[in-house]
Amino acid sequence: MEVTKATKPTEQWDNGLEFLFSCISLSVGLGNIWRFPYIAFQNGGGTFVIPYLIALLVIGRPVYYLEIALGQFTGRGVVKAFDMAPLLKGVAVGQVLATGASITYYSSIMALTLRFLVASLGSELPWSRCWEKWGSDCHDGSIVNATGKMSPAQLYFEREILHEVPNIDNGLGMPNLDLIGCLAVSWLIIEAVLIRGIKSSGKAAYFLGVFPYVVLLVLLFRAVTLPGAMDGIIYFFKPQWRQLLDPLVWYAAVTQVFFSLAICFGTVITYASYNNFNRNVYKDIVIITTMDSCSSIIAGCITFGILGNLAKETGITDIGSVVKGGAGLAFISYPEAIARFEYVPQMFAVLFFLMLFVLGIGSTVGMGTCILRVVRDHFGPRTTPTWALASCLTVVGFGVSIVYMTPGGQFILNLVDFYGVSFTALILAIGELVAVAWVYGVHRFCADIKFMMGIETGWYWRLCWLFITPGLMAAVLFYMLLDMSPLTYKGVAYPALAHVFGWFLAALGLVQLPGWACYALYKQRHRPGSFLQKLRAACQPTDTWGPANAQMDVSS
Repeated sequence: MEVTKATKPTEQWDNGLEFLFSCISLSVGLGNIWRFPYIAFQNGGGTFVIPYLIALLVIGRPVYYLEIALGQFTGRGVVKAFDMAPLLKGVAVGQVLATGASITYYSSIMALTLRFLVASLGSELPWSRCWEKWGSDCHDGSIVNATGKMSPAQLYFEREILHEVPNIDNGLGMPNLDLIGCLAVSWLIIEAVLIRGIKSSGKAAYFLGVFPYVVLLVLLFRAVTLPGAMDGIIYFFKPQWRQLLDPLVWYAAVTQVFFSLAICFGTVITYASYNNFNRNVYKDIVIITTMDSCSSIIAGCITFGILGNLAKETGITDIGSVVKGGAGLAFISYPEAIARFEYVPQMFAVLFFLMLFVLGIGSTVGMGTCILRVVRDHFGPRTTPTWALASCLTVVGFGVSIVYMTPGGQFILNLVDFYGVSFTALILAIGELVAVAWVYGVHRFCADIKFMMGIETGWYWRLCWLFITPGLMAAVLFYMLLDMSPLTYKGVAYPALAHVFGWFLAALGLVQLPGWACYALYKQRHRPGSFLQKLRAACQPTDTWGPANAQMDVSS
């Protein structure tokens, strides 16, 4: 088969290190430090770690390799990359929609982080002690005890930062002006980096990829030296074997791999599209996935070490009941530990929240780059200047993200995360494997890799792409659907209207699959032959499908 007519990307990384560190800053982000601990906490600690590591080996790495190879070969964004299998182009469009949903609530987490960062600049950390206005609800040195009292860190986060409501039955409430200001600053920074393109983000990646590890190691040292910390860390690694049969635990592990590695959202394909065509990315994949998993484990050890200390001080034997779960866990346990630092806790608080903020920049810039690349691929690079596209994304993203700045915002974040991102991402990931390994063909894809990098693809990768990875994801999805119960936030049920909105978000992403498949078949309406022949034609690569470098021919 001969493939030509691909367009070489107008931008490229200056060198391989920029690509490596950019992928590290993209993958090692809020999904590791913010999301991993609370997902592990919700799913039984050690019970979650085992499925997570298994999913990393048989889903994370194979899909990461597939996406980097696909992006580097085509040199285009995720939607154009799926010109290899037009019938399943809806997979790519659905992934871009999920990325759009993700960037809105990731930016809201950046706003919370910036709000904490500003609060850390005072002469005293405001969550280090109880304040009179909290009354009898506060108890120094404990998160929650038998009388229902909470720590200053939890009260500060829920009452001073979020102004959180117990439920959203009566609405979300009015947005917090302080948080809106922080959200605006976050989006302006995202816009500034996007305007300057990958040349700017590539240079920044050296800092974004290294600085977080320095802060994490400092916090890890502090966490493990707290009394009772080892009990929490043991809880983090010790599995409860019966819960391993719970499909929801496996579902959480698989979707967490998607978040931590940033796979199945189009971002990895986009970053790889700016690569040198002949770069051997095999070692990059091993480095990136290893560092990603290590950062998640380190973050887990820090969080559960702190929870172990809090359990010891409050006399609670079950670490799983020390604090309520939720996306805010990182904004409670980490600040609690920092407040216990004997020397200049303000400095460590500033470092920690600065680290979270730069991690958010790395993640959101990758998402924004993916969205802008899709628009430019579709309308042409010269149609609209980059600054205009980035500004439009900023205005829309900021407007949507304001909903998370309301007292009921965390309820919506949890809702969007489940329906609009995690649930759809799993189904679209299966579609991605089917498109590459089955429709385009694993033999043809491996021939492309050999032509591009000069290496043979081993049987491990082939078997994962063909059977193991999509099979495991399909099994997890099937059993999750059988055992799925209504979504809750901190044990609080959602009103019926919220579930309707959630399913609408899920449908918006998933309807792309049949929609684009019908469109691909419609384009074959004038082709002579039976329906089966037209279906086969709709599965074939388009005339523009081919290598990143124009004029290259690939025979397979």
